[in-house]
Amino acid sequence: MSHVFPRHTKANLPTAVAGDGCYLIDKDGKRYFDGSGGAAVSCLGHSNERVISAVQSQVGKLAFAHTGFLTSNPAEELADLLIEHAPGALDRVYFVSGGSEAVEAAIKLSRQYHLENGEPQREHIIARKQSYHGNTLGALAVGGNQWRRQQFDPLLINISHISPCYEYIGRGEDETRFDYGQRMAQELEDKILQLGTDKVMAFIAEPVVGATLGAVAAVEGYFKRIREICNVYGVHLILDEVMCGMGRTGHLFACEKDNVDPDFVCIAKGLGAGYQPIGAMLCTSQIYEAIQNGTGFFQHGHTYIGHPVAAAAGVAVVKEILENGLVNRVRTMGQKLQTALKAEFAQHQHVGDIRGRGLFQGIEFVKNRSTKEPFPATDRLAGKIKKAAFEAGLICYPMPGTRDGKVGDHVLLAPPFILDDAQIDEIIMKLSQAVDKSIKV
Repeated sequence: MSHVFPRHTKANLPTAVAGDGCYLIDKDGKRYFDGSGGAAVSCLGHSNERVISAVQSQVGKLAFAHTGFLTSNPAEELADLLIEHAPGALDRVYFVSGGSEAVEAAIKLSRQYHLENGEPQREHIIARKQSYHGNTLGALAVGGNQWRRQQFDPLLINISHISPCYEYIGRGEDETRFDYGQRMAQELEDKILQLGTDKVMAFIAEPVVGATLGAVAAVEGYFKRIREICNVYGVHLILDEVMCGMGRTGHLFACEKDNVDPDFVCIAKGLGAGYQPIGAMLCTSQIYEAIQNGTGFFQHGHTYIGHPVAAAAGVAVVKEILENGLVNRVRTMGQKLQTALKAEFAQHQHVGDIRGRGLFQGIEFVKNRSTKEPFPATDRLAGKIKKAAFEAGLICYPMPGTRDGKVGDHVLLAPPFILDDAQIDEIIMKLSQAVDKSIKV
């Protein structure tokens, strides 16, 4: 009998014993193609020699040094590497152990900045519906995933949520993509005016929405307008790239595609590529200097921030991505994957939309293509596809509640950057089998 507390107490999971490139292998020898990188984590696959060597070497030198007393060479090197390639005025890196912690750090630092800056009345955060920013209470509160929030609502701080830039459902038939994006961005200004022009501290959004919507990117011009609105009202722009960052969408930082310079960026998942738990919150020099020239102390912290072994893994991961041209490879292979998905599924009577950037692709399923009506929640379609794909040897990331947290189903694909053409064919074949088994046409 296991004493592990699993995610689902009624699940009977196979035991993983090895990783081989893009594959995970269980104790019976069955191989699973990791088509979602776990949760968009394993960007380099499961047997990268450079990262493994870096972890082993660092453990032999220095396993841990508490950042209340000492810094470490791996943390300093990783911070320099990230800032060298970061967009805009991002200048400082605060290391954490994962995405939820990165978002919590950004929220708390934004609040402390306004306190240090003499604006304690700035207490409101604006986020978007159908978003996901993590599972700790602060991150869960700013997230707009109703299924994840529901039972914890009494514990969550009050957050204002505006509509996502979800073109497939939201854009009117006679509306241009640009005009739709501007209309959605205008909701931010309207909400700021409603709450008070000097009362809002930050707006948080995913450049490409991951788990909750299934690889939904904003239309061109949306984030440019968002940035303008934030500038007018002194509101911080926090971009959550925990899932879509670190090369996943064909740019090292996903916001580069949208030509937007954030005040904060949160990264994790692909930063450690699964070899170590690590995340980071990046902020501008202006934000850092407000703390430095004020109290001098960011009132926050966790035991394992800046962990030397995790930072060493991060250095190796980022160097592997940059030095081997993997960002460009993501663009090339991402286009091939999307082309293959459209060839297989675009005319499927229950596929409503195929979308995404780079190796971050989503398929949304509908009961009726003409009306875009989703399947009833009682059909549990996402769960059926996940189970059928897993049986076929494909790990993918299906999710229910795409539309409003209750109805709607999609599948998210986020395979390792190292996949080849034959493995794209494998994804398509196994996913098609799973869809056919799960949807009786």
